[in-house]
Amino acid sequence: MRAIIVSGLAAMACMAVGCGAPVEQEEVQDLSSQEAAIPDCSGSPDSLIMYFRDATFSEQIGGRGCHCGWWESWGQTSAYRQYVSEC
Repeated sequence: MRAIIVSGLAAMACMAVGCGAPVEQEEVQDLSSQEAAIPDCSGSPDSLIMYFRDATFSEQIGGRGCHCGWWESWGQTSAYRQYVSEC
């Protein structure tokens, strides 16, 4: 009985300190220095989507798309949206 308890405690201690071969970890990519070109929308029609907090459309929380020749992307998105096509 004593041998079972001692071997059980040894197994638990081995798991706690990590006996065995080292585990390989995946390499984490550093995306902070990655650059991507901003789409040029100067020649395309405006298609800005404005996002709102709720169905009252009283508080704008974000926007995405091309607006007056400039690419915009800010804030949050939601299910409550309106499309704007004028400058």
